[in-house]
Amino acid sequence: MTVRHFLQFKDLRRDEFEYLFDRTRIIKARFKAYQPYHPLVDRTLAMIFEKNSTRTRLSFEAGMHQLGGTAIYLNTRDTQLGRGEPVEDAAEVISRMVDIVMIRTYEQEIIDRFARHSRVPVINGLTNEYHPCQILADIFTFIELRGPIQGRTVAWIGDSNNVCNTWLQAAEVFGFNVHVSTPPGYEVEPERAGLYGTDHYEQFADPMDACRDADLVTTDVWTSMGFEAENTERVKAFADWQVDAEMMRMAKPEAVFMHCLPAHRGEEVTAEVIDGPQSVVWDEAENRLHTQKALMEYLLLGRIDDR
Repeated sequence: MTVRHFLQFKDLRRDEFEYLFDRTRIIKARFKAYQPYHPLVDRTLAMIFEKNSTRTRLSFEAGMHQLGGTAIYLNTRDTQLGRGEPVEDAAEVISRMVDIVMIRTYEQEIIDRFARHSRVPVINGLTNEYHPCQILADIFTFIELRGPIQGRTVAWIGDSNNVCNTWLQAAEVFGFNVHVSTPPGYEVEPERAGLYGTDHYEQFADPMDACRDADLVTTDVWTSMGFEAENTERVKAFADWQVDAEMMRMAKPEAVFMHCLPAHRGEEVTAEVIDGPQSVVWDEAENRLHTQKALMEYLLLGRIDDR
């Protein structure tokens, strides 16, 4: 099987995502029923972290263990990467010792360079530009709770960051619409987002308008990792982009609220919303585990049928 990577959401086709969601349902059901499932026995995942993490590390490490494999945690501060070893050299060595690699880093260029020199699949656990594993879990969660996402409307409120960029790519793949509302100066950068069409997204100056008749309202922290120096300025700029109950009332009555976490209640979202009945953030977080298990299984074993 040709080595496949998952570095941006658009790296996979729609039919591949539909297969992954089908596998996720099966793998999750087995997990809930306490049925052992170990297709990756004797396989090893290397997890390389340059950015801190809770959900990404736990979901990949627990997921690999549940599939029968082993996960090794590597922080760049504790490896030769932190002492200036070229990314290309690290990729050549690491990919000869493990079966699959997940990297959580800053610039997308780093993971792209690593993948070009890797003999095994590489997964983007997060970069400044993209967060494909998060949106994989988010879309599965929406389908699980509300049915097909094609033709639906997702309202993105806040910073046009890596999660926003990935929603925009996903909209192109699945054929849904993204309404984006950001403060002036924080608008979507199509080239940075890897977006080459505008058929599936629209920019709104007023976040209330972006939320009107939305099926899903989602946001993220105002200051992502790596932008801490801008925090004071961003808090002022984003003050009117807090997702609150009034904003949620603009969406459809059955709309759900998502947040990739960690969240700052009282900043990008009110406690009333994130802890309210429309919030599905805990299902969303749990589904990182199951969708990533399906992803690793697919990248290592290809399509299987063991219903």
